[in-house]
Amino acid sequence: MSKHSPGLEMRNVRFNLGATKFHFDCSVRPGIITAITGPSGSGKSTFLNLLAGFEQPDSGEVIINGHDLSNAHPAERPISLVFQDNNLFTHLDLFTNIGLGIDPALKLTAQDRRAVGDALDWVGLSGMEKRKPATLSGGERQRVAFARALVRKKPLLLLDEPFGALDPALRADMGTLLLKLHRETANTVLLVSHNPDDISRLAQNVIHIENGEVVQRL
Repeated sequence: MSKHSPGLEMRNVRFNLGATKFHFDCSVRPGIITAITGPSGSGKSTFLNLLAGFEQPDSGEVIINGHDLSNAHPAERPISLVFQDNNLFTHLDLFTNIGLGIDPALKLTAQDRRAVGDALDWVGLSGMEKRKPATLSGGERQRVAFARALVRKKPLLLLDEPFGALDPALRADMGTLLLKLHRETANTVLLVSHNPDDISRLAQNVIHIENGEVVQRL
């Protein structure tokens, strides 16, 4: 597997959240967009949280690019995330929000600063570096989140209902942007979605989760 397209495995991963039990035993093809589907409460977000390191399994292994990262801190994992909302720090301008993706201490080199400007241009928001998130539309805020994912240069992108709050036209635009990002980076993408149009248009593979387990892979 290339360093740009990590393979993902959940090896007999078990995780209990109160009375709810999860069991994931599956692999994800590298270098493609895989949709994660299933009813509400089935375990889709928990699946992503275990990959991202926000939750640690009670047993089993989370393997990313051949390495057992089951107990690794989220910052140690080669992952970027985009959620449905709350991706940005509202008190910081767009430049700073994106720059945090490069260095949390914001010790940015001249090259880093150019990369932030290039990322804003790439998502169609050039010249908006000093704007605050509250002045943007929902679609524009998601574009900023994608720009931050771009500058982070992580080979794995996790998306938890990233278009859920957008109208159909914006959904289509953001889907196009996701495909562009994927082609640009050749990354591995996991996309949680309930929207059949998003799934059929964007994903090359589907993992379906019900009652805390993977029940189907397409």
